[in-house]
Amino acid sequence: MAVFENTNVTTIRHKFEPVALNAKEQEDAITRLRSVRAIAAQELAKLRLQPAADSDAAWKEKTFIGRDYQAVKLPPQGNIFQRLLMHPRFQLYNRYIAFVLLVNLIVMAFAILSWDWFSTDAINLAAISNVMLANFALAILIRQQRVINFLFNLTIRLPRRLPLRTRWLAGKVYHFGGFHVGGAVSGTVWFAVLLGAMAYNVYKGLPGASVVLVVTSIWLLVLLIAIIYYALPHIRRAQHDKFEHMHRFGGWTALALFWVQNLMFVDLNSGNQSLVAALLVSPAFWVLAVLTLSVALPWLQLRRVPIHITRPSSHVALVSLDYGMKPIPGSTIALSRNPLGEWHPFANIPIPGEDGCRLAISRAGDWTSKFIDDMPSHIWVKGVPTAGMATIAPLFNRVVWIATGSGIGPVLPHLLVDEICAKLIWSTPDPCVTYGKDLVKKIRSVQPDAMIWNTDTDGRPDLVKLAYRAVQEIDAEAVIIISNQKLTQQVVYHMESRGIPAFGAIWDS
Repeated sequence: MAVFENTNVTTIRHKFEPVALNAKEQEDAITRLRSVRAIAAQELAKLRLQPAADSDAAWKEKTFIGRDYQAVKLPPQGNIFQRLLMHPRFQLYNRYIAFVLLVNLIVMAFAILSWDWFSTDAINLAAISNVMLANFALAILIRQQRVINFLFNLTIRLPRRLPLRTRWLAGKVYHFGGFHVGGAVSGTVWFAVLLGAMAYNVYKGLPGASVVLVVTSIWLLVLLIAIIYYALPHIRRAQHDKFEHMHRFGGWTALALFWVQNLMFVDLNSGNQSLVAALLVSPAFWVLAVLTLSVALPWLQLRRVPIHITRPSSHVALVSLDYGMKPIPGSTIALSRNPLGEWHPFANIPIPGEDGCRLAISRAGDWTSKFIDDMPSHIWVKGVPTAGMATIAPLFNRVVWIATGSGIGPVLPHLLVDEICAKLIWSTPDPCVTYGKDLVKKIRSVQPDAMIWNTDTDGRPDLVKLAYRAVQEIDAEAVIIISNQKLTQQVVYHMESRGIPAFGAIWDS
């Protein structure tokens, strides 16, 4: 190679043979090695790869960010259609909701116009019930931990040689929550239709329903509407504890009422069959059985595990624990101090060569504040490690990671594994004071050229410009950001409206 044309590589290799060297020979060998490294660094820079830094000073000098980063000129955004399509209001999550609602509207239209489900002489209660349960099955199963892991495993197995646009779309797998919302809303609408049909049958004296069944269904409908109400984004943000309790305890109650309703419904429509025989051939019975198992599975793996906590500052706690499973990078685990109380998911930080994992818990609310101030010796966990948004990183050859504050937690495992070429931008209050020197040292060991932006001394950076400059530096295929909602949506929108794949949390739970 041209890079070695003026360097006596044979002599350098000879200097590394196990022979005794005097001081001058050692100095000469080191000088030659530094010369080779300098030339290699120049060649790597041409390939848009970053050489490793030798010291803090060199690291700061070689990072692409300086006081002049504001001079970065962003390319123009795409046309108005592309800008609208990439806007948070039209993200894939919302398009999935619209898709599920549209499919249900089409089914409703066929049911009225072609399939004759709503004749005045007989209403097809069984067909309406089956469509209703199919929607609720979609809503519940798409949130099951093992189903989520299955979807992510399928996605990240896609070869990187596929077109970038294909991998870009596949990387949005974490928007599956749109199917959850669409299924839940559609299922509730179909349940209201079923309730009206059963009330009509009772009023007309037609078979298939009873007063008791109608009254039970009214209570169930009220409960379903309450669950949807507390899940509305603005209500969920303002009253998250009520949302969590309503989703859990209201969901369990709704599932129990579905069982009661189904038993009564099957009994009323069993004809000459026994109740057991009718249940065994009822699709609703088997769907409810699967849904009950899906809901119960995480709770069947409930356990209380010991933890070790270090608190480098009053803002953050670093937790070490081993719950019997080795999590994958990008996965999360739910924690609680009381299994019937609040549950909070945190990103696993598996350390290569070590058992268990670590978690970074920063002060962000009542629960985390109490955890940091009153550190427990044990914690409850349930279910299995579940793939999170950042799990999609292996789809791409080169990635720019952006983290703010404790967002470094979900990012760090990917940096430690070092499977892909990456560039890290971490914006945080003084990292050594807030998170400890050990964590910063570990980050620098795998990302010598990481941009660690100290907001205490330098203020808040323009993450859009930093992201774009980093993309240009390493010719990145994607940007992945772990931050608050406002910054995440801002960076994702400005990248994608310029044709750069970007990924960030969507706050749907």
